[in-house]
Amino acid sequence: MNFDRYDFDTPNALASALAERVAIELSFAINERGQAVLVVSGGCTPKHFFKCLSQADIAWKQVIITLVDERFVPPDNSRSNEKLVRQHLMQNFATEARFVGLYTRAVTAELAAFSAANRVNKLAKPFDVVVLGMGLDGHTASFFPGGNRLRQALDRNSRALMVPMHARGLSEARLTITLPLLVSARFIALHIEGQEKLVTFEQVLQNGPEIDMPVRAVLRHAKSPIQVFWSPADKISEHEPSV
Repeated sequence: MNFDRYDFDTPNALASALAERVAIELSFAINERGQAVLVVSGGCTPKHFFKCLSQADIAWKQVIITLVDERFVPPDNSRSNEKLVRQHLMQNFATEARFVGLYTRAVTAELAAFSAANRVNKLAKPFDVVVLGMGLDGHTASFFPGGNRLRQALDRNSRALMVPMHARGLSEARLTITLPLLVSARFIALHIEGQEKLVTFEQVLQNGPEIDMPVRAVLRHAKSPIQVFWSPADKISEHEPSV
């Protein structure tokens, strides 16, 4: 596994440092290619990072933001990752960025995934920046242990860009970008907070099947070293659910 790890004393310090690094990577991409594609994760962990990044004074008009994964719920739902990004990231300077969502109103998540794949297919690749999270079960994106399409999502030879995912314990189906697209990104950060997730990360580094702890697949197959950002969690977020 090829990664660099950065530890911080507080979530605020982590968020500030991660935002600064991502802003640098986005600006470099814009200078080199005239555009940058930023792919972010949902959940509670990245909220402060989003706030810090939104305050970066970069050429946001040249930035396209999309999601690593999405819950199969409309954007006005409180569990929507799109809603989270619009409320916490696309503020301040970042209001000028363009957002490409994954959710489509459809009869099934399978049909919605097909539509989302068409939109993702139009984005420049490889992605410039991907920011991932990790659950206590070792999942990242919507690569959940036991997920009904996990093997397809982790297939490095698959040409699929997006798959729907159902797994035990999930409140709703998910739409997730597949492993080949994620690991080809020019810059990948893994944002984790809390002692429990640090223990999980140490387990991830051990030998074991990728389907048991799917974040292993990202760490093992990324084209560039994963940048791991860790800090202790604050008291509020330490035990918040990750799914």
